[in-house]
Amino acid sequence: MAKKTADADAAETGIRLSRHPRARRHIGLAKTWGGLGAFAVVLYLSMHAGLPTTDAVLRGVLGGLAGYLTAWVIAVTVWRHLALAELEDLRLRLVATMEAQAAQAAAATGRVVSHDDAPTPHEV
Repeated sequence: MAKKTADADAAETGIRLSRHPRARRHIGLAKTWGGLGAFAVVLYLSMHAGLPTTDAVLRGVLGGLAGYLTAWVIAVTVWRHLALAELEDLRLRLVATMEAQAAQAAAATGRVVSHDDAPTPHEV
């Protein structure tokens, strides 16, 4: 039972596109427009091919489903890359901020601190 709780906690703290507000909105829009666009195109082509209305609508629905899934896969793939790029940008900004703070501390104390000889918590 404890293992299931630990796994659930780990899953909740992970990075997920479903928790990213812009990603969730854009993925939803992509799915909507992908499904509607594919439905409209397939319905139009089916009607102009001379199919009966029921067959054309059925093909339109199936085409809409295919467009919905295709748009979802593409949007998730794009947002995975965008989210990773955002994380890397955040990491670089944090490293730059830490280095600037270390430089300010070194200037204030007159001691040069590098990553290799940084004091460990028990030395401080």
